[in-house]
Amino acid sequence: MESVDGVSTRSCSRLNLDIVRNYSDRGVIPNLDVNVSEIPLQRCLDSWKYSKDIYQSTIVTEIFLIWIGGPRIEDVNLTEEWREAIIPVQVVNGEQVLSKCSRYRLDVVRNLSAQGNLPGRDVNLTLLEQEGCVDGWRYSKDIFQSTIVTEWDLVCDNEWKVPFASSCLFLGFLVGSFCSGQISDRFGRKKILFISLGVQSVFVLLQSFSYSWMMFCTIFLFIGASQISIYICAFVLGTEVLSKSMRVLFTTLGAFLFPCLGYMLLPWIAYGIRTWRTLLMVLASLSVVYIPLWWFIPESPRWLFSQGRLEEAEAILREAARKNKVEAPPTVFKQTESVASPPTKKYTILDILKSSNIRCITFMSLLLWIAINIGYYGLSLNTANLSGDPFMNSFLSALTEVPAYIMCTYLLNKCPRRALLSSFLVIGGGFLLLVQLIPETLHELTLALVMIGKFGFTMAFSTVYIYTAEIYPTVLRNMGIGICSSAARIGSITAPYIIFLGTYNKFLPYVIMGSLTVVTSLVNFFLPETFNKDLPETVEQMQEYQRRKQAGLSLKF
Repeated sequence: MESVDGVSTRSCSRLNLDIVRNYSDRGVIPNLDVNVSEIPLQRCLDSWKYSKDIYQSTIVTEIFLIWIGGPRIEDVNLTEEWREAIIPVQVVNGEQVLSKCSRYRLDVVRNLSAQGNLPGRDVNLTLLEQEGCVDGWRYSKDIFQSTIVTEWDLVCDNEWKVPFASSCLFLGFLVGSFCSGQISDRFGRKKILFISLGVQSVFVLLQSFSYSWMMFCTIFLFIGASQISIYICAFVLGTEVLSKSMRVLFTTLGAFLFPCLGYMLLPWIAYGIRTWRTLLMVLASLSVVYIPLWWFIPESPRWLFSQGRLEEAEAILREAARKNKVEAPPTVFKQTESVASPPTKKYTILDILKSSNIRCITFMSLLLWIAINIGYYGLSLNTANLSGDPFMNSFLSALTEVPAYIMCTYLLNKCPRRALLSSFLVIGGGFLLLVQLIPETLHELTLALVMIGKFGFTMAFSTVYIYTAEIYPTVLRNMGIGICSSAARIGSITAPYIIFLGTYNKFLPYVIMGSLTVVTSLVNFFLPETFNKDLPETVEQMQEYQRRKQAGLSLKF
């Protein structure tokens, strides 16, 4: 073992095997009868095993991708010196480590060894030609029986294909966020919600039969698009159906806590199913339990009203009143209300862009969503770098979000949106900026600051959804959230590369995420306050609200 950044890790060397075998035969106990630190070291001669954990998480589907392997050294006739020297030394992050994916050409080394030449004395190793892992890789099955990495040898020169698969998922999020809003605004929240559920199940099942990495990534695009479509449609539907008090409860605990509980459960499903194809099949089959919900979830009355389908909207509201044992008024919609929203008007993204007020609000919302997603996904993806059991790490990562969602639910019922969101952003970004000031020896304090930062980002992530839903009118709400969610995918796609900057300076990711978040918190104060306000129904109501805000008058939708 050796210490790297204060953490004990396995070294690329081992204690001299001949000496250890001698001690073992004599019954000598390490660290009791002999000081282990005094035994000479030697490089691992039999085979090299390297590990890389790549973990991606989504709301519905998570896939663990782990590979352990390395260049195999054939059981050939080499001297002890050449066995130790056949693996080249590379400089990684300022440290000399043994190469994971190459070796000096075996035929050349065998010839030099037979001639009695010694490496480093008779032969300059830097002049020797290197070769890749021509004998293939040997993968450990201690954690998983099979992954896409072991399936298609996504290591060494092909290692870039693993993070690219994650990018395909987020790219699907981008497409789905942009399209689902416009589609559900035209065809209805409920219909698109259940269509997206079906699409996701089918493509997750198809992905389990992928015969190539290219097919796997292509299907990942459709999975990402359908997953984010499910979330956006369900979020908007719940926002429009529920009352103001229940709306906050749903958009925090309902929309975030329950996915978090699924997030906590998933590692243990993967713990019992160690092959990636079987895991995907099981996850695809889980969507069957949602089919009966079609007969229990109503269409959004607000959307029906905006489409001029007043009779259907009134029927849903009267049924809700009956179930809640409330007497509905004789006339649910006034005649003036039916005239206020022309049923023939179809809204597109141009309606968001052509108004200066709505355009400015949208631009500021985009900045908020991008900054929050960079911080949230950056810290979440960094979980894969933690040492320890990957199943337990995943579980603990989800567990830390539970108190954040509960606290956020309470505060959203008590505090104005702008001040609350800005406070969460300052907490998330501010504590990350403090990480660079902590001495390297205080690892526990650094970990605590990072967890507090994620706590703040989690609360901001929950708040920005309900805040955005309350800002946009009914006719543009799903589209507005879809556009903001699309911009957020820029943040989630960028997050892995920001984390990668830690290879150059381990504090750089925290400085970037912290600074970006703190600056963005100031933008939030230019958005309208929506606390205890009725949801706007039309574009005119939203514009009127903004004009009153600019005039300094009492704001009321």
